[in-house]
Amino acid sequence: MAKKGKTWSLALLVIVLISVSVLCYWWFFRRNKVSTDDAYVMADTATVSSRIQGNISKIYVENDQWVKKGDRLIELDPSDYKIALDEAEAALSQIKAQLAMSKVTIEMTQAATEAKIREAKASLKAAIQHKEQISKRLDELAQARAAALADFKEAKKDLSRFNKLYKLGATSEQRRDSILTIFKKAKARLEGTDAQIASAKASLNAAQQEISRAKAALDSAVAQKLKVSLERHRRASLNAQAKQIEAKLAAVKLRLSYCTIKAPISGYIAQKKIQVGNHVQPGQPLLAVVPLHHIYIEANFKETQLEHVRIGQPATIEADMYPGHKYHGHVVGIRAGTGAAFSLLPPENATGNWIKVVQRVPVKIYLDQPPPPAYPLRVGLSLHVTIDTSLHEGQSLKPRN
Repeated sequence: MAKKGKTWSLALLVIVLISVSVLCYWWFFRRNKVSTDDAYVMADTATVSSRIQGNISKIYVENDQWVKKGDRLIELDPSDYKIALDEAEAALSQIKAQLAMSKVTIEMTQAATEAKIREAKASLKAAIQHKEQISKRLDELAQARAAALADFKEAKKDLSRFNKLYKLGATSEQRRDSILTIFKKAKARLEGTDAQIASAKASLNAAQQEISRAKAALDSAVAQKLKVSLERHRRASLNAQAKQIEAKLAAVKLRLSYCTIKAPISGYIAQKKIQVGNHVQPGQPLLAVVPLHHIYIEANFKETQLEHVRIGQPATIEADMYPGHKYHGHVVGIRAGTGAAFSLLPPENATGNWIKVVQRVPVKIYLDQPPPPAYPLRVGLSLHVTIDTSLHEGQSLKPRN
């Protein structure tokens, strides 16, 4: 009986020691740590596609090949785009030639029009001045005629009176002839003045006609300005066409540059499934560039594990591919929602058939150092991640900018 009691005491002691050991291990090594094996290597992979359609003429890379940003990956046949480029350049050259011709036409037409306007204005001014001179001469002749007419009437009256006196013998024949001479001179003066007036009136009509012709010439010259304005509008239209063709030319050059597909980032080639001669469409995935030098970890923790997880806390990562090797990193972000919430078909928890399921939230982790060459990580590898939550100074969300 004593032996049996001693056995029970020994067993109890072993149990206590094991419990204390487990408690100490938990207290010192596991108390402030959360772990998950639902974690994977991730990278912001660049999917390379074509911006234009065409046939592949050259491929410069193969799967698993390292490329730098800007390296040539694929060449598309540029024949169609070179033809379009030649057509656009020819159309632009034609428009530029028309613009140059339009400029010369405007300059010539404007110079000729201004010369005609100056000439027409000078002719009109001269004609108006001539008319004014003739009008002034007519006024002078009218005054001279009035004086000549008065003298003629006076001479005619004297002649009639002296003719009567001569018949009566009251005056001499010499005296009568003297009066007759005066009468003839007055008549000749009046007739001469009338002739001058008639000539001046004819000149006035001619001057008026010259004014009309000068005005018509001026109107015609001014009308030529409309041709200049029309040519300027045509030139503006040509300028607009030139800009349109320049834009088309730039677009064609851009499409031609798209025939050479370059690496958008540095990394390793993956998912290449194309061959020379394949016809590709815009947006069609051709291959991917995986930046293994910029990988990160995405660990999916249960929501019940995230109470004390903060940004900046250290993390230990183990890859199933390399048992025993550990990587070290730190938390850089906690997703704003659960994985289920951002899935293609998020759950509808408002239905009557609801079953509570513990959700998982992705936690983003950066490595403190790049993976060593002997233990490289690849996208999609399974990991075991442990976060040390003993430091509580960090934040659960990134601060707003």
